[in-house]
Formats: sequence, C-alpha cells, structure tokens
Amino acid sequence: MKSADHNLSRRERQIMDVLHQRHRASAADIRAALPDPPGYSAVRALLRILEEKGHIRHEEKDLRYVYFPAAPRERARRRALRHVVETFFDGSAVQAVATLLDPSTGRVTESDLDHLAGLIEKARQGGG
Repeated sequence: MKSADHNLSRRERQIMDVLHQRHRASAADIRAALPDPPGYSAVRALLRILEEKGHIRHEEKDLRYVYFPAAPRERARRRALRHVVETFFDGSAVQAVATLLDPSTGRVTESDLDHLAGLIEKARQGGG
C-alpha cells in the first residue's frame, strides 16, 4: 500500500471496514452499509481516492464495479494493530496485552487464557 492505514479519513476507514467484512461490494452495497451514509457520488469519490492510495481495487462485473481490499485482511489487521500499539501503548505489546487481559473488561474466558498460554509456549519454542 502506498499510504499508511492511519492516514485514512473516518469515512475511508468505514469503507475499508465494510470491504474487509464483505470481501467484495459495489458502491451501492457499501453506501447501504455505512452509518449516516453520504450521497452515492460521495461514496464513489471516496472509492476512487482509496483506489488511488492503493488500499482497494475493483473489477467490472455485470456492468458495475465491484470493489475489494488490495491487501489481505490478515495483513491489514497486523498493520492496524501495530498502529494501535505504537499510538496508545508506546510501542509495547506487553502493555497492550495487559490491557486486553484486564479482568475488569470481563471479556477474557478461561478458554481464551488457555489458548493464549499455548500461543506463548509455541512462541517460546520457536525462539520468538
């Protein structure tokens, strides 16, 4: 990608979220999925901008454009997480994980903890 994800406007990020969730969508489908959607021509303009920035691509299908992310979701996920860790946790993955594991959130189950322990052990064995 030519531009970092954190350089996206709020609307551009919303469009990227829709495309990552749906994998492929027309401008009309994207507009319908946006909160408080702008006009159709504004959505088309944002899609052009996202394509120029290298975030999305399109193909023509049944006489209309279908848009899809240029990067795989996993790569976009890693890039977004890296940005959050750098921005909010001073680059510390440990601080980010500690925040996620905070019992006050009530979101981490015993099964989640077991899975994470397995991932940690696997990382230790792999030297990482």
